[in-house]
Amino acid sequence: MNIFNVRSAWTIYKQELMRAFRTALQSILAPVLTTTLYFVVFGAAIGSQMSGGVDGLNYGAFIVPGLLLLTILGESTSNASFGIYMPRFTGAIYELLSAPVGVAETLVGFVGAAATKSLILAAIILLTASFCVDYSIAHPFYAFLYILLVSASFSLFGFILGIWADSFEKLTIVPMLILTPLTFLGGTFYSIDSLPEPWRAVAMANPIVYLVNGLRWTFYGSSDVPIGLSLGLTLLFLLVCVGFISWVFRTGWRLRT
Repeated sequence: MNIFNVRSAWTIYKQELMRAFRTALQSILAPVLTTTLYFVVFGAAIGSQMSGGVDGLNYGAFIVPGLLLLTILGESTSNASFGIYMPRFTGAIYELLSAPVGVAETLVGFVGAAATKSLILAAIILLTASFCVDYSIAHPFYAFLYILLVSASFSLFGFILGIWADSFEKLTIVPMLILTPLTFLGGTFYSIDSLPEPWRAVAMANPIVYLVNGLRWTFYGSSDVPIGLSLGLTLLFLLVCVGFISWVFRTGWRLRT
């Protein structure tokens, strides 16, 4: 029976986390600055002109969960994909495969570090947002757990992306051309219930809608979709990613070529 190697997982985790701190200007400061600009432009400037708000909320407060999720999705995916891609690119992946390190240790190390970076970013962004807009968190414990779940899920997704990609250009395709547009169209800046048919039905086919509304529920206790559905879909996505990665390590797909 395989025993979880704590030391191996911690070594990978620490190495990946230190890499983020060595490139703090790009991996931490840049996304925080970008999100802050969104808060200033959309929350403070445009939001101050919308007297009615959205769903009874100040517009600046309404967009906080969506903008937070926008950063978490992009950074979790990018950090995890780059973390596993570089060992493949340099050939160091063969040392990892030949070492007594299992799938669990590898995932805890790489994915855990990427998720931790996202949690650090989320904390900084929420602190920064408090200076720009007036918001509250109705369920702080559930908000933390939900952010952790989303960060872990998309770090796993980024891990898969890093294994699939065979060039630096492919690492940016999904975050830039798929995740970011879907997040903007997923109710970040507006309520899905305000859309007329058939656009509301089209929007409900966007999986990011359920993520945004799940996080919005933890902030304000209300959302456009049931919280149970949001949570269930997120857990399902996480399990699918874990299953796929387990298959990758069993078969060696993209790892040994």
